[in-house]
Order: sequence, then C-alpha cells, then structure tokens
Amino acid sequence: MILNIQNETARLKTVVLGQPYSLGKEPALDESYDAKSYESIQNGTYPKEDDIAAEMSAFEQVLLKHDVEVLRPLILPNCNQVYARDVAFVIDDKIITSNIIPDRADEQEAYAPIYNDIAFNKIYNLPERAHVEGGDVVLYNETIFVGTYTERDYSEFKTARTNAYAIAFLKELFPEKIFVPLELEKSDTDPRKGILHLDCTFMPVGKGKAIIYKRGFKNEDDYNFLVNFFGRDNVFEITQEEMYYMNTNIFSISPSVVVSERNFERLNRHMSEKWGMTVETIPYHEISKMGGLLRCSTLPLIRE
Repeated sequence: MILNIQNETARLKTVVLGQPYSLGKEPALDESYDAKSYESIQNGTYPKEDDIAAEMSAFEQVLLKHDVEVLRPLILPNCNQVYARDVAFVIDDKIITSNIIPDRADEQEAYAPIYNDIAFNKIYNLPERAHVEGGDVVLYNETIFVGTYTERDYSEFKTARTNAYAIAFLKELFPEKIFVPLELEKSDTDPRKGILHLDCTFMPVGKGKAIIYKRGFKNEDDYNFLVNFFGRDNVFEITQEEMYYMNTNIFSISPSVVVSERNFERLNRHMSEKWGMTVETIPYHEISKMGGLLRCSTLPLIRE
C-alpha cells in the first residue's frame, strides 16, 4: 500500500474506521481522559455500545457509497477503539505511530494487519519523550498546523496531548514542510472551556475554506493567523455551544463532499448553500459524548 495524505480534503481512496465493539464497561470518573467523557460519566449519559455501533455503521455506509475503501482494526476485548485518529496519522507517504496516553496503548495492537501492508521504511515510531496524537495534526499541503500545549503544567492535564518535542521531531522528519504550532486552551473537566485536539476547534474544508472556533486558542494571535491565512470571507466561525457539540470535527471525502452530524444545522446549511458542497448528514451525537466525532473516528491512508 502506497500511502498518500497531503491535506484534509482531497478525494479519499482508503481510510481506517475505528471499531465500536467490545468497548468494555463504562469508565469511572477518574478513568476519563477528556472533558466530554468526564461530563457524560458524571451526568449518567455515557453512550451505549449499540448506539455507537449504529452511528459508526451509518458513517461506514456513507464512505462506501462514495467508493471509499474502508479498513477496520481488529476487535480487542474490553477496549474502546472508536477513535482511530489517535492511534496514528499519515503525512505524505509516511505513517507515524502516536505515543498515545498509556491507558490506550493496547489499541495499537489492533492495527497490525494494516501495518503489515505498509512498507516498513514508511512506518515511524516517535521517541518516548515526543507526545502527539493525530487529532492535533491538520494538513494543508505544504503547511501543517499542530495543536499543542507548552505551559509548565503540561503534565497535569490529561487533555494536553501534543508537546513541543514532538513538533521538533516532525520538523526533522519533514524538513520541506512548514509547521505552524497553535496553542490550545485545556481543561480536563469542562468541555466548554478546554480543547482536546486541534480538530475540535479548527478544520479546513472544501476549497480554501475553514471552520474555526476563536476561543479554542490560548493566544489570539494564532486565531488571527488562521483568519489571515484563509481569508475572512472563507472562514465560518462557530459559537461556544457549536464547539461543545464538535462542529469542527467533520470529515471530508473530497473537496465537494463532506460528512457532518445531522444536528449541525447552521454549519451544514452554510456549507451547502454558501460553499456549494454536498453535505452527507448522519447521526453521530452519542459518539461525541466520548470526546470526539467524525474526523476522530478515522485514519485516512490514501487520498488522490
């Protein structure tokens, strides 16, 4: 398999979609590793496996409808494998295995059959000190945006997933790319204040467009950089409530086709009516209660 991922929107050919089965028991409050899960456990609304499976099946059907090859990881017993994006990510023709938090390290075993189809010299493991997850890595051709957190209290946040050391490593691996670090707001317990990954506050879509939540960035200069980069007229800004429901975490099948949650009415209408895109809407609300949405559930391997 010849990997090729250079951006978030080119025509998708092959993708890994996470697994909804054998999730195991609902985690205890102190076992949660993101603010949305913390809230849903606390409120007694943590999603059930049957509901998660139904939503992921709807997603798979849309991908297949658009002639995308869908691969799935092996099913591990009592292991939440919904969010494939955290396990690894592809840049150009290389796949980088994430140093995900220790609680989730078992998930990587399930990807062995997929890795067996990739040339060994295209597989990269990060140094132990380099922490990064795919949700923080957003590709835009020669520019790579990376969500990060560099404050001294980094180790105190479960939601601080990507550090400066990882960005330095990626720069060495891809010297021809321009890396743009973007500092994110963090909270382990309040999903309206903290941002788990960059794709929960920013996402390129269509042709030169972007969805942005301003207050997800710790520094307003980072937000201003993005607006200037894409152009004010090409940016759709979401509200705090829309960020809470993860409006940025949609998934592009091509520059003209995007998969979105059916309740994202304002965003979906804008993408359809103003940007002329085909918006495939599916139910994905239950899955959002675990801290991620459509992009989080995928690991794209090949785009045109």
